[in-house]
Amino acid sequence: MEIRFKTFDALSISRMKKWFGVVLVASVFMLLVLRYGITKNTIGKNFLTAPIFNTTGINPLEWLDPGVPPAAQNPENASKVVSADIIVLSLFAKRNISNEEQNSLQTWNCLKDLINHAQGLPNAVDAIKEAGGAWNILVDSVDKQRLQNESSHGRAKEKQCPHFLNKMNATDLNSNSYKLRVPCGLTQGSAITIIGIPNGLLGNFRIDLTGEPLPGEPDPPNILHYNVRLHGDKITEDPVIVQNTWTTAHDWGEEERCPSPTPEKIKKVDELDQCNKMVGKDDNRMASMHSNISRRSSMLQEGSKARKYFPFKQNYPFVATLRVGSEGIQMTVDGKHITSFAVRETLEPWLVSEIKISGDLKLISVLASGLPTSEDSEHIIDLESLKSSPLSPRKPLDLFIGVFSNANNFKRRMAVRRTWMQYPAVRSGTVAVRFFVGLHKNQIVNEELWNEAQTYGDIQLMPFVDYYSLITWKTLAICIFGTEVVSAKFVMKTDDDAFVRVDEVLASLNRINVTHALLYGLINSDSRPHRNPDSKWYISPEEWRDETYPPWAHGPGYVVSHDISKAIYKKYKEGNLKMFKLEDVAMGIWIADLAKDGLKVRYEKEGRVYNEGCKDGYVVAHYQGPRELLCLWQKLQEGNRAMCCGD
Repeated sequence: MEIRFKTFDALSISRMKKWFGVVLVASVFMLLVLRYGITKNTIGKNFLTAPIFNTTGINPLEWLDPGVPPAAQNPENASKVVSADIIVLSLFAKRNISNEEQNSLQTWNCLKDLINHAQGLPNAVDAIKEAGGAWNILVDSVDKQRLQNESSHGRAKEKQCPHFLNKMNATDLNSNSYKLRVPCGLTQGSAITIIGIPNGLLGNFRIDLTGEPLPGEPDPPNILHYNVRLHGDKITEDPVIVQNTWTTAHDWGEEERCPSPTPEKIKKVDELDQCNKMVGKDDNRMASMHSNISRRSSMLQEGSKARKYFPFKQNYPFVATLRVGSEGIQMTVDGKHITSFAVRETLEPWLVSEIKISGDLKLISVLASGLPTSEDSEHIIDLESLKSSPLSPRKPLDLFIGVFSNANNFKRRMAVRRTWMQYPAVRSGTVAVRFFVGLHKNQIVNEELWNEAQTYGDIQLMPFVDYYSLITWKTLAICIFGTEVVSAKFVMKTDDDAFVRVDEVLASLNRINVTHALLYGLINSDSRPHRNPDSKWYISPEEWRDETYPPWAHGPGYVVSHDISKAIYKKYKEGNLKMFKLEDVAMGIWIADLAKDGLKVRYEKEGRVYNEGCKDGYVVAHYQGPRELLCLWQKLQEGNRAMCCGD
């Protein structure tokens, strides 16, 4: 036994040392893993209750859980939720911004409590979170640009938003996946034209319009997924077009198919069918060529009856155009309208940052046209006449007009500046006009917007990303500007696609001769909430219980008196202002609440405010693009009559 023991010890001593070394390393590794797990678990449980100090440049909005309501809305859970002040810190912290630059932020600080008014407005908390990141990036960019300008002696900045982009016969078009970057998003009138030939084994291909991914998200949102399946899918063996959206938070939305399985339920988008009723129907064009001839021709005719119309065909070229309308995105193929897709919440076309085309497709060319682009101020001859008149808090205004606009609607704002903002009352300073614009997710767009704001002095930036569901916050901001920044007898709201006859608005207000408790516009006194979930204006019973709304005025152009605007801001500060996602109806709700408090409201209906389009003699004409605005102004200048422009 003694000999065997000594032999074992001699042979194994080196192995034992190695074994103990491995055990030691493994033990240390396990301790590190255990420590990391405990630390991570502690942070995961306690990060909302621990104090947060923004000393490292971290955006405090990243700490906010979008599924958790703000502390101000739920006092019982206040100890578990980041306070509203912490959430909005990055948006309202002091910045290195000059007094002149502050002019575009005159309502900014008055809106710091918006996070406490997020209830009832979809995506409100997310919009403030995203704005925090966008604002930090923008301010850093402005600082860098300031330093560059000083070093380059004011050299002109390169234009970042092109009017069009195109690719033709390039080698990268021959791959199975092609991407075209759209730096400044899409706007109404933007178009993407694709020329290609479906090929390969199946001929299936996809067109995806994607946005920017949020921090921490692996994939960007899909604002439109346009999927052409020439040989059908699990649902049908016939050719079909499938349209949908996708986000990390909500996954795929509800499919829209063309031809539709329920053609009786086809809706209209921008007055066009979601799916052309011809798609999937028998195509008899060939049959007519073979009528009244031989039996063989008759057989051909019978065979041709089975053919169904579909706009895409394998190995045949097509020209397809996706065009952005006011309500959605339309597709035409070879000059014929095929599909329409209604814009979905938080997936507006202005968010598109990339066009991706993939699948069995020989791509010949891609053209993106009508893209939003700002005008180069250095080449504008009448620049001084387009700048806003200076405002004096001591000088009361007869009328303040707030205009809703999106960040990349550069052309619309320029058209407004060149047309009805040239009325003598506006140029003289008795009427003031400002555009109210939320931040964009895209850095380039925000930079262009900032430069535009500094050039013309007529833009008010909003501390949230500009989702459609949040426009009520802009209505509040207009009331704040019209009473706190300036003192106006009347406050008006309109849109950047509306033409406002400022002289007629002033004349009507003088004729009415009521300066208190007034709502003037196209009054709707008998409207009901849309209960159909498919409606763009759908309102659930939780959002509005009553079967009717109180009287309200249509959004393209309404006016309220100073006292109403002042009372609305007061209710907001007190936390008693009900938020409602339809801004014009929200104004009616607010006024009705004031009436309950004893205000005797005067509702003055103006039938010459046209909610949809233009009619001769208008006071406000809606849905007018930049060309129409210029045309209407020219007609007024030539004949001093409010005549509409032809199609």
